[in-house]
Amino acid sequence: MTGASRGGARNSLVLVVSLVLAWQLLYAFVGDKALTSPLGTVRYLLALLATDAFWLNIAETARAFASALAIAIVLGLLIGFAFGINRFWGEVMEPMLVALYSIPKITLYPIVLLAFGIGMPAKIAFGVIHGIVPVAIFTISAVRNVRPVLVKTGRLFRLGPWRTVRKLLFPAALPEIFTGIRLGFSLTLIGTLLGEMFGSQRGLGYLLMTAIGLQNIQVIMAVTLLLVVFAATVSTILLRIDRHLHRRAT
Repeated sequence: MTGASRGGARNSLVLVVSLVLAWQLLYAFVGDKALTSPLGTVRYLLALLATDAFWLNIAETARAFASALAIAIVLGLLIGFAFGINRFWGEVMEPMLVALYSIPKITLYPIVLLAFGIGMPAKIAFGVIHGIVPVAIFTISAVRNVRPVLVKTGRLFRLGPWRTVRKLLFPAALPEIFTGIRLGFSLTLIGTLLGEMFGSQRGLGYLLMTAIGLQNIQVIMAVTLLLVVFAATVSTILLRIDRHLHRRAT
């Protein structure tokens, strides 16, 4: 392990310990009515993980999230390459994408429900709405920043549009594209959970919403801990890959 890796691991450990200590101190201050202790939350989460019903909800969320993320990445890349290669349309559409990105997505949820109904399609659609824009915007920017000589090389070798993208543009733009995918991952997860909270009868988002209505602090804290651990772990892995790609490109 290199010095930088050891330093990063040490900093991560310090951060985790600090957060747990802060959590414990806050629990000691507010008590059981607002929080559960770190140890109590872990124990309750392990008890939930021992039940089949909880795993069914995890599987429901996983299917919706995986589908939404795949669709957001594919459509985001298609939009990004289309508008990145065509500079005129890119300049026209990019401000619209930025404006769409700034809109609170929850305001679109009634439209999503009317179009897709309550259930898996609505959750997937809401996740896609959250994740597609950052992928598209970063891809547009990445394609624009590709050295023009690569495009000229493709023309020189008479490569078609698809082969030019696959063999030249995509590898050159990958580091910045991956940054957009990393952000899209987090936002798609948020969108999927929000979709489950407001328009589903299964999934972790549904469990959270039900627990909030019943003021069940144990379930709220346990599900939140599971989601935070999952999101933080995957985000850390994606961030390391992102940094590696950028270092290799320089």
